[in-house]
Amino acid sequence: MISKLTIVAGFKEGRSYLRDTFFTRPFRIANVGQYKTDHDLYLMVMSASPGLLDKDRYDISIKLEKCAHLQLYSQAYQRLHSMQEGATQMIVITLEQGSAFSYVPHPVVPHQNSKFRSRTVVHLQKNCQLLLSEIITCGRKHFGEVFRFTYYHNLLEVYYQQKLVLKDNLLLQPQRLPLNAIGQLDGYTHQGMLVYINTGQESVETYAGEIMRLIENEKDILYGISGIAANGFVLRMLGNGGEQLFDCFTRVQERLWRCKPLKANHQEDPAH
Repeated sequence: MISKLTIVAGFKEGRSYLRDTFFTRPFRIANVGQYKTDHDLYLMVMSASPGLLDKDRYDISIKLEKCAHLQLYSQAYQRLHSMQEGATQMIVITLEQGSAFSYVPHPVVPHQNSKFRSRTVVHLQKNCQLLLSEIITCGRKHFGEVFRFTYYHNLLEVYYQQKLVLKDNLLLQPQRLPLNAIGQLDGYTHQGMLVYINTGQESVETYAGEIMRLIENEKDILYGISGIAANGFVLRMLGNGGEQLFDCFTRVQERLWRCKPLKANHQEDPAH
């Protein structure tokens, strides 16, 4: 089944709002910002499906108009069921000048024999903020399905003014290359990646140490931050529980989203 989801966030009179949306089954959109004190837009992507099934295709388009701020939430863990041919997902995210987008979805649970390919393409303009994360579990651990999926492939491409500034290509094939082998996951069962990019003038290097301190007391995880070609960083994390990694990424998101110096600038940068 081909399922489509389109979200357009606008900005008017100092507030971000849902300018337009379109979706087909099983998607739904809910506004979850009733108790927020700022003027940003908070949406949750909901699904009536138990997860991605064989031959499913998700086509998702997210656009933020000038100065719009959108924080997107997922409803629950994303399950990838057993498949013959596989499922695919395509996400295109467009951020116009001065906009800010953040999405920390729940972990992905690939079931035995699942096959999944995903591609995410992001287009950034001046003075934008982007925060994206992904957490992949080993599968249904309590059902004995540790690394029993066939493959998981996710390609992330981020462009700033049509120039590629970040490309991350993740391919997991546990039946060909055991993920518990030396040089792979080092005995851990869950992995996560968080990307943060700011195309404004403010350098984000000083925040790397603060992000490290936010998670330094976590037990039984392995993590590190690396810089990228753009003004941003990638946080990678290994652990043994999806909730723990999700909680860490959520705290990082809250720090970056709420910190006033990191809020998107509504004025065009005169230096560009």
